[in-house]
Amino acid sequence: MQPVGTIQHRYQWLYVYGAVAPTTGESFFLEMAHLNSAHFQVFVDELAKAFPDSLNLLVLDRSGAHLAHDVELPANVRLVPLPPASPELNPIERVWRDLKDRLAWQQFTDLDALEVYVAELLCAYDATTLQSLTGYQYLVNAIHALCP
Repeated sequence: MQPVGTIQHRYQWLYVYGAVAPTTGESFFLEMAHLNSAHFQVFVDELAKAFPDSLNLLVLDRSGAHLAHDVELPANVRLVPLPPASPELNPIERVWRDLKDRLAWQQFTDLDALEVYVAELLCAYDATTLQSLTGYQYLVNAIHALCP
């Protein structure tokens, strides 16, 4: 049986870019107005600044925004592209699913109200929860093999 609820048919977009360390749950999120290479550039630049003393590997899908040739990677950021059409391999997808589940059935007066609520939800995630969502065993094993 399908749930019954009030719906809102208005379309405005908000994009959340995010990175989570699957072994620690440490995270970095940015809300952006667009999903494109220019905004992805801002994300990787800010990620590099936030974690300047580590090599930051971003596991990601093959979106054109992620793999655009005009994206210049900072010295401490590397991209690890997944095979095509394999979102189930991307740990951050479980965070997005959880976030969408928390947003389900919510209604907002405007995009600004949604942005505030999403920011509150993202800030409410603790490292343990994010680690449990993104700690795919294959990935954790690979990280431990590279960094014993």
